[in-house]
Amino acid sequence: MKLKSTFYAAIDQYYQPNTRIVLGLSGGLDSRVMLELLVQYAQQHNVECLAVHVHHGLSDNADQWAKQCQVWCQSLNVPLFIERVSLDVEGRSVEESAREARYNALSKHLKCGDLLLTGQHADDQLETFLLALKRGSGPKGLASMAVIMPFEKAQIVRPLLSATRQEIEEFAQSLELEWVEDESNQDQRFERNFIRHNLTPSMRERWPHIHQSVLRSAELCAEQEQLLDELMAEKLSVAMHSDGSLDIATLAAISELARTRLLRMWLEALGLRMPSRVQLDKLWQEVALAQQDANPQLMLVDGQIRRFAHKLYVVQAWQSLEHWQCALQFEQVCQLPDELGQLALVSSPNGKLSQQALAQAPLQVLFNPEGLSAHPAERGHSRKLKKLFQEYGIPSWLRRRTPIVICGERVVAVGDLFIDRHFIGQDCEIIWDKL
Repeated sequence: MKLKSTFYAAIDQYYQPNTRIVLGLSGGLDSRVMLELLVQYAQQHNVECLAVHVHHGLSDNADQWAKQCQVWCQSLNVPLFIERVSLDVEGRSVEESAREARYNALSKHLKCGDLLLTGQHADDQLETFLLALKRGSGPKGLASMAVIMPFEKAQIVRPLLSATRQEIEEFAQSLELEWVEDESNQDQRFERNFIRHNLTPSMRERWPHIHQSVLRSAELCAEQEQLLDELMAEKLSVAMHSDGSLDIATLAAISELARTRLLRMWLEALGLRMPSRVQLDKLWQEVALAQQDANPQLMLVDGQIRRFAHKLYVVQAWQSLEHWQCALQFEQVCQLPDELGQLALVSSPNGKLSQQALAQAPLQVLFNPEGLSAHPAERGHSRKLKKLFQEYGIPSWLRRRTPIVICGERVVAVGDLFIDRHFIGQDCEIIWDKL
């Protein structure tokens, strides 16, 4: 059968020995057919496989779908894992939230090199292409879905992307397979469903080969994107520093088109969702080119864009640590908040601190520099921490995420920047393990 050949060819092309095949099993037509094809392939090629069903809880029928997937997998001797998820819909659509939750759940079951099979087909590709066209997307958006793409430490493979839903349904009927129908697929408030029920039938009737045309256009767009990335990769490596920041002077020296491309590549390399063209313009005009004494920032969905020392940074939205504090004891670990690692004060014959000086008052760790001053050992005078942070070149957003050790009311040390001269010694040291 053609569909079986299509499925086998895709797996053969991307499968590597000693890895597993993981199927995202919703129970719908596409994944149900792939479950059947996967079992046949695994038996013939002695491949380890498993299935994962994500229970979103959005439908009254969700429990029944999970049970039905269990029945199918038990009958085919395929291990099945059911993941129950809850959706975070704040500021996002239900579709986007469900997709994110689904892929987060699937990622839990992936090992290095695994293939994750998902059931998108040619009709889905047509819908995705039209949605991108409606949004005014460029080549990247119009490239739609790829047959294969990296995901976590594994790869997503869409073996049926060139097959139409009609072909998949005919295959299922020929084997007398059953599958579940998600009633939300009939809800035309969702844009994809509107396209599916109103646009694509007319397009298929008028242009029977529209699926192949869209697949070809999407592939051409993807090739152009890949070529641009290759041509711009060297410029990005020059502009991007080891800490992930981007050099503004390098961007200013190139054309606007090249600069916009580099900004997109930079954001993608850091894992951010792509901003709009308007946001990219603001990024350059209002952040990169702001007055030198300004502290500009641009809020994006995944974080902020900030400027410091003629470089652009991506900064996450962190919790305030203004009121956090913790007692510090010798030879005990102080766990820092918000994934900032841990701090320890330990004895050391080669240390830079004096244990006797530290014993004068209780020790604490905090993050709020307000009202504090220090006298770094290598400096000739004391200064406010605000000024010292500036002199040591610490970006403004990191100044309240750098642990400050105090003895009574006096600063002992600030992160791994400096030690106050009053606590200099040789028998202990502070270790900041940033994990």
